[in-house]
Amino acid sequence: MTILILAALAVSIGLGYVTKINIGFFTIIFAYLIGCFGMGLKPAEIIELWPVKIFFIIFAVTLFYNFALANGALEKLAGHLLYKCRKFPQLLPLAVFFASTLIAALGAGFYTVLAFMAPITLLLCKKTNMSMIIGGMAVNYGALAGANFMTSQSGIIFRSLMENVGIDSATGFTYATGIFVVTLIIPIIVLGLYTLWNRNSSAIHIEDIKPEPFDTKQKKSIFLIVLMMVIVLIFPILNLIFSDNALIAFLNSKIDIGFIAIIFALISLLMKLADEKKVMALVPWNTLIMICGVGMLIALGVKLGLITQLSDWLANNVPLWLIAILICLISAVMSVFSSTLGVVTPTLFPIVPAIALTSGLNPMVLFICIVVGAQASAISPFSSGGSLILGSAPDGVDRNVLFNQLLFRAVPIGLVAALIAVLVLKFVM
Repeated sequence: MTILILAALAVSIGLGYVTKINIGFFTIIFAYLIGCFGMGLKPAEIIELWPVKIFFIIFAVTLFYNFALANGALEKLAGHLLYKCRKFPQLLPLAVFFASTLIAALGAGFYTVLAFMAPITLLLCKKTNMSMIIGGMAVNYGALAGANFMTSQSGIIFRSLMENVGIDSATGFTYATGIFVVTLIIPIIVLGLYTLWNRNSSAIHIEDIKPEPFDTKQKKSIFLIVLMMVIVLIFPILNLIFSDNALIAFLNSKIDIGFIAIIFALISLLMKLADEKKVMALVPWNTLIMICGVGMLIALGVKLGLITQLSDWLANNVPLWLIAILICLISAVMSVFSSTLGVVTPTLFPIVPAIALTSGLNPMVLFICIVVGAQASAISPFSSGGSLILGSAPDGVDRNVLFNQLLFRAVPIGLVAALIAVLVLKFVM
């Protein structure tokens, strides 16, 4: 049964890649077939494996953030941030990175940021003579790092997955903060080194065209996003600082980002900041189905003791110094062909507590290794991030050349940076 579940996951990924159908549908069917006919479970027991909490949180948060997407607030914010860099053209890669990071951190999420920032960035590359690979890496790195922020889409998913494996919310918040910080630092170093290397080059030119100012609805959306982030972040931070304060601990235990997001979504509807139908249509239903569908199959594996078996094998057969590096590499290989959020983290996060317990390694380091490894190869043209960048290439750009550059230049650069970061983490933590 254990081998069958692993095979089902691999087959689901393969079928999803070949057919271009959401792999969540395949994993749901496999969970039903294996669970009911192989393990003797009732259909109702299989349905209960659907991760309701993760589904609710992602739905609620993206619903609220979609108001700023629907009324153009985040897209206009990107234009203003890039305009600020017009007098320092050599800093354009870092400007693209920070613009993408900020927009993703404000709640747009990885896929949404790439969807509207990648075309802008690649067009900028063509107009300003910036390297397509560096531009692609900058927007991809930024979308990933920003989405990893504790209150943004990926950060919320990471925290929910951690809580599902028994990690309390305060510790999960700390671990998620570590993931965000590391995935923010790595791109700054990589892009900073590129900027220093090309500091004397005058190839990049930026047009001096000022974006239009924000309208009233856009200003209100940005204000509400910032206000919600303050409310959601302030209590976990205060709880870490004043851990003995009963009132802060009580308030922190009652603050839930999903319910807070629903409140702010309702406020946005009452203020008529965007069309309700358009906001609902922007909810990432594909991502929700993929994450929850894979979650059902993984939950079935947990019932069989799959997680314990995998963690025991790693702890007993792999040298201690190699475990973190191996996990990083496994994540990177998986991410070449699949989604970090939909496949890699739901599959590997559950094994972390057991590995940490048997090996003595810091769980935060292992969680960071998984995310850093997965995001190192997320720019692969076979993965969702790389395919979005490839599809955003403007007319006149040879997509075959860009395909090879993404796969054989951007991925190796990202992987080397990830492995160096893992080695540094091992000595620091």
